[in-house]
Amino acid sequence: MLYLLDASVLIGADKNDYPIGDAPEFWDWLVYMGELELVKLPPQIYEEVAAGDDDLAEWIRRNAHALLLEEPVSRDVVNRVLERGYAVDLSRQELDRIGNDHYLIAYALADPENRRVVTNEVSKPRRRRANRHIPDVCAGLGVSCVNTVELIRELDFRAERRNP
Repeated sequence: MLYLLDASVLIGADKNDYPIGDAPEFWDWLVYMGELELVKLPPQIYEEVAAGDDDLAEWIRRNAHALLLEEPVSRDVVNRVLERGYAVDLSRQELDRIGNDHYLIAYALADPENRRVVTNEVSKPRRRRANRHIPDVCAGLGVSCVNTVELIRELDFRAERRNP
């Protein structure tokens, strides 16, 4: 299974749960999982995080070799995510509100049996159009979605220490 990370996973981990300066084990584990081809960031998500000027942006740029998913995404799949996941007639403002979420989901939808989205967004099924959250769009498209805690459990955080 390939886990595709949303920016919220990295940003939330750094700001709230595992600050880069205080919990290097978590960040080393992510790199290790990337090297094993188990965790990746689609290019659009990578660029979003790498564009910053903080420790997280520096870390992601330094570890692009392990974490960047280097493959194209089908424009047809991206459009399917937008049309079926959000709405067929999105305005420019709505597209801006969605950000890069549709790319993240499209990379997972390209191989839904072997890919899973990781996000810290929570389901809000009553939301519509550009206000929809990643878990709800994923569910509607048949894409598996987990949060950071589930990722840690499924890939066994202790694995890095057992198999360096």
